[in-house]
Amino acid sequence: MDLLFVADPLESFKTYKDTTFAMMREAAARGHVLWACEPRELVWMRGARVVARAARAITLTDDEHDWFQTVQQRELALADAGAVLMRKDPPFDAEYFYATHLLQQAERDGARVFNKPAALRDHPEKLAILEFPELIGPTLVTRDAEAIRAFHAEHGDIILKPLDGMGGMGIFRVARDGLNLGSIIETLNRHGSTTVMAQKYLREITQGDKRILVIDGKPVPYSLARIPQGSEIRGNLAAGGKGVAQPLSARDREIAEALGPTLAARGLLLAGLDVIGDCLTEINVTSPTCFQEITQQTGFDVAKMFIDALERALAVAGR
Repeated sequence: MDLLFVADPLESFKTYKDTTFAMMREAAARGHVLWACEPRELVWMRGARVVARAARAITLTDDEHDWFQTVQQRELALADAGAVLMRKDPPFDAEYFYATHLLQQAERDGARVFNKPAALRDHPEKLAILEFPELIGPTLVTRDAEAIRAFHAEHGDIILKPLDGMGGMGIFRVARDGLNLGSIIETLNRHGSTTVMAQKYLREITQGDKRILVIDGKPVPYSLARIPQGSEIRGNLAAGGKGVAQPLSARDREIAEALGPTLAARGLLLAGLDVIGDCLTEINVTSPTCFQEITQQTGFDVAKMFIDALERALAVAGR
């Protein structure tokens, strides 16, 4: 079966940790044909189908640095692939938004796209938690500086973050002394023009910001606790956090099982839930990661679970 990965440039992959690469490796081991393109190569014209203008068919090598070979390059209609996997990393900017519309048009052509483009748009990674207030800690979404000041006065120790950040980018902690609160608000909300999120600081972050992977509605039995290092408040691996795989706690499983069936029914084959302590903090749907870290530390093959789920979904669709 031909699998088309819509992703960042292949040359940018860090294969020792990249989740998309782990998916590719498992798919190739099963005999699937790997194709890749970037979102900028998606094209639609009236009277024609959505195509990847310069899709590359690739084979994998054993070289960590020169890890793939291009065996052919041509225009490929997305509907002619057995499945299309949208794996472009955030930010979810205007170009990502436009790409989801092209992918949705490809669905009208008959393409099978994972995660479903409409579901990607409907679940912005910071804001998707608003639907599940019973699972989250005290949270505020606003562009109003006075509302943020009141939230800080109530909770004393808070986290402020932009809605379009990734990898821990732009996250600030404001402790009870309120030091630099005004400056941080101005930086994030751009003098009232940009909406931000405030959350009560959860002290359990010292034990890790847990990434729980949910595949076809079912949780992977291990999370990756991303533990802040030194004086850092962020556990994100991109911000220097240490990733430690661990079995799901009872609360982790409760959260995953509460959300899993709902997310799967909406076309989200893969989601990454971020949990600190007992609270859900984000729902990641664009290109959730941590496959390799969990597999390397526990022996549980996350990529196998994912490709199994993908093949089941395609079998149900008759592809």
